[in-house]
Parts: sequence; C-alpha cells; structure tokens
Amino acid sequence: MAQLTINNLEISFKSEESQFKAIDHISLQLNKGEIIGLVGESGSGKSVTSLAIMRLLEANAKITGEILFDDKNLLEIPEKEMQQYRGNKIAMIFQEPMTSLNPLMKCGKQITESIILHLKINKKQAKEKTIQLFEEVKLPEPQEVFDEYPHQISGGQKQRVMIAMALACNPQILIADEPTTALDVTVQKNIIELLKRIRLERNMSMIFISHDLGVIGEIADKILVMNKGQIVEQGTAKDIFLNPQHPYTKGLLACRPNPRLQLKKLPTISDFTSEKNGQFTTNAITIEDLQQQLKVDDGEISQKRKLLYLQPRILKVENLNTWFPKNQSFFGKADNFTKAVNDVSFEVFTGETFGLVGESGCGKTTLSRTILKLIEPTSGKIIFNEVDISNLNEKEMRPLRKDIQIIFQDPYSSLNPVKTIGEALIEPLVVHKILTNYQERKDYIINLMEKVGLTAQQFNRYPHEFSGGQRQRIVIARALALKPKLIICDECVSALDVSVQAQVINLLKDLQQEFKLTYIFISHDMAVVKHVSDRMMVMNNGQIEEIGYPEDIYHHPKKAYTQKLINAIPKGIY
Repeated sequence: MAQLTINNLEISFKSEESQFKAIDHISLQLNKGEIIGLVGESGSGKSVTSLAIMRLLEANAKITGEILFDDKNLLEIPEKEMQQYRGNKIAMIFQEPMTSLNPLMKCGKQITESIILHLKINKKQAKEKTIQLFEEVKLPEPQEVFDEYPHQISGGQKQRVMIAMALACNPQILIADEPTTALDVTVQKNIIELLKRIRLERNMSMIFISHDLGVIGEIADKILVMNKGQIVEQGTAKDIFLNPQHPYTKGLLACRPNPRLQLKKLPTISDFTSEKNGQFTTNAITIEDLQQQLKVDDGEISQKRKLLYLQPRILKVENLNTWFPKNQSFFGKADNFTKAVNDVSFEVFTGETFGLVGESGCGKTTLSRTILKLIEPTSGKIIFNEVDISNLNEKEMRPLRKDIQIIFQDPYSSLNPVKTIGEALIEPLVVHKILTNYQERKDYIINLMEKVGLTAQQFNRYPHEFSGGQRQRIVIARALALKPKLIICDECVSALDVSVQAQVINLLKDLQQEFKLTYIFISHDMAVVKHVSDRMMVMNNGQIEEIGYPEDIYHHPKKAYTQKLINAIPKGIY
C-alpha cells in the first residue's frame, strides 16, 4: 500500500540570469514499511527531492507535479497545515548534525521542545520521553547526554541525537539525507543497523539518501539511481547490484575501491558513459571487463616493492608521544593526560604511500600534526631526511616547511574565501621566495592547475565558485606548488562523492609518479587505504595495532580491532 506518492515532480530555481532545472519529471512510490534508497552524485537532485517533500525549498523554487500523502497534495496545502505534518508525520535526519543542532542549547532541550509543541505534554513527561528515545537509539549515558551541549559529544552521538529528534513524534515516514557520509565506517555501520531496527520495531517507511551505492545496498529494499534531476534506473537492491543496466549506475558501482581487488587505478563514471554537447554516449564495457583490464598481478606488486624498499628512508618516528593534560592540580601541575599519540614508532620510504587507518579519536590527525610540528611532541623523535626535527623551534623549522605539506579534509575551510585561487596558490611561492616575479609565478601556477585538472580561466575565481572535487584539486595544487618531498593527505577524500573520490585518488597516484612524491595517506575507510597504500598502519587509542602490507592486514588481520574495521566496510556492493 502506497504511503507517499510523487507524480511528475519538476523543480526549477530562477535566478536573475537564468532558470536551472533541478528535478526533471520524476515519479516514485513509497510503500508502508519500505526503505527506498535514493543514490547519485552531488547535484543529482536527491536532497532537493527530500526538501520538496518537507516543503523546505527556497522561495525562488518553482514546483509542479504532486506529492501525495494522507490523500492530500503536500504542495498545495497551507503552510500552517504543513507544520502539522513536518516533524510530526514526516521527519528528516539531516547530513551534518553539528549544523542542524543548536550549539547554544542542550541536546535534551532541543528534543523536548519539539515533543511539547506537537504532542502537547508537560516538561516532565517530555523529558522522560526524550530519555526513552536516547535509550532507543543506544546513546551511552542518556541522562548525561540530555544535559550536554552538541560540542561535548562525538559525531556518532550527535547523529543519534538527530535520529532521536526525528523519531520524537513517532512519524510515519523518515527521510535520512546522507546521515552517515562524514562518519567513520564503524559508526556508519552502527547507524545503519539502528535505522533498520527502528524500521522493524515501528513499521516505519523510510527514504535513505546517499551518494554511495555500497551504503545504500546495506539498508534499502528498492534503489532509485538519480542523475541530473532524473531517475535513470530503479529496481530491487539485488537487481541493481547484480545486473545494472544504465552506464551511470555501472560507474557508481565500479568507482568505489573493492578491497578484494588490487587495481592500477579506480574506474570512474566516464569509463562507462561520456557526454558531449549535452548528449550521453554509452561505452560498451562491463564492470568485470574493466576491472580485469586494470587488475595488478602479484608479480607487478612484488617487483614494485623490491625497488621501493631499496630507496632511502624519508621519515622515521621513534617512540613518539603527544599527550594533552586532562586536569591540573592546585599548583598547575597536570596529574592526568589524554595520550593522543602513545609510544608510536614507524618509518616511511621515499616514493612510498604509507596508509594510516583508524576511527575518529584514534590519534591519526594528532600524529600528522605532530610530524608537521604544528603540535609539539611530548617526547620521542621525528627524523625527516636524516635530520631530527622534534626539537627544532619555529624559526629552524621554517625552511623545512616547504618539504612537508598537508592536504586537509575540508578544502573549503582551508581556503581563504576572499582570495582568488590564483592568489591562494601564489602566496606560498612568495613566502618561500620561489621564482622572481609575479608573471613567472603565475605561469608556474597555471601549469600546475592544468596538471591537476583545472584550467587557466579559473585562475581568478573564488573558492565558492568551485565544486567540492574542484576545491580538493586546488588544495592538491597548493601542496604541490613548493615541490615537497612528503605530503600528508589527512582524510582528503572522505567527504567527497565516491565518483569524485575515485578521480582524486587516481590524480594523487598520477602525481606521485610524475613528481616522485611520498604520501602518508590518512583515512577511516579501510577499503580506500588498502587501494592506495604500499604499506598500512592501523591505529587505535593513540597506539599502533599493526603494520604490514595491505593484503596481509585485510585477509589475515592480527587484532580484533582491525577485524572490526574490515567488517564495517559496506559489503552490499561486492
């Protein structure tokens, strides 16, 4: 029985210059107790569809078609009546809980507010119901979380608070818009299992939105693949995975790293379909044939390693500790520490990609910042190019800064929004006195932009004028500008669509070959780290769990924690 029906929905946004069509005549039907998965890249129309259901689109949106619920067209009812549906009968979990939760209001109050508004009960009853919801979504110490602010809890806990908020009024339909995108794979798995359990216990219908078919395959009964505002393919999860028909679907399936296969490069959507003058051409190739073409045999891997580990060591970390005081005595002396990096030792060879994997809070980012001397180590040695840099002061470190660069997770926040990308890329050259005048530097930067897939015409544009994938290419170009010997990639593909992620990973590999780079590649995603790494290290609670070749760790993990990371990789796609 259909609970929600969308008929011939079309949405366009009007600006001063033009009109952009975001949704192009789509129709779908959500049955009671069913989970529909909406999948596609950023800009495909997934979130716009969900916001249209909730009537949360901007005023410049022009909408035609029908969204039928409770025998009413939600697009036509008055706003006051829509408020009775929104949050009460149809609820939504947003992608980024930190921006969806009020940072100035305690977690519990944010939920009791909604319960009091819709269910008309008193504060005491609302608090009791909120605590019950926190218990239902498996929040640890629900009484304590009730009185904590959003910044005091982890990302996974914030997402559970958002889910509790969405469930507060026992809605009939739950829309989950990318609820696991920025989370660790282990937390992601927990959230998916939680949503599946809630669906069964409450007989709730759900629309689950993601750019990752692997994640969608873990939860959805039916999958709808969206591209450029259209539904290009739909079917059961089994049909989509085993027998994809549309080339776009094949590209989405193929571009996520498969931990069971070692490929020279990741397939991309362009391997299956190409676009010219708005027309799509299908490339007649199967996923299996393409993977066979790209497969690396054991002999190639063995030969590469033989040559690689004859190279000089570029970095050696010995018994490194980075501790932060938890609390201090009356006299200001710390008597308890958070051991973010605890007695860590490893080495990296010239030309190697050294993978570093673990959950949020395991110490990955603190370790990378300690190596860069952005955080001072508590003790231990950092030997870079045979020089012990652990005790160098800022002035002594400055000449070495150009040799060790970092690519951050969020390119937008690491670019100055009031500077053009040309200015942002030239600035490091000026600081380090590389080349002699502006024109030489501009020519050098434009050449570098073209190497990372940007154009000379984009030199004078600002960061907000680029997509997420393009911004990541900009910060890669900035890291390369000083011709570094070592680049630390800190979760640099974690927030990207899987299709864009594949392009950026392929780009990093190509640049490594051309510029003879060494990478420390940090991620919480075991599948991604296994694909890019020559060796990998697993971290947990500030310590090393194990170090080894990726295939050895994946197929024969020595520690239970490593096995947990492997088990958290979405299996639906493989």
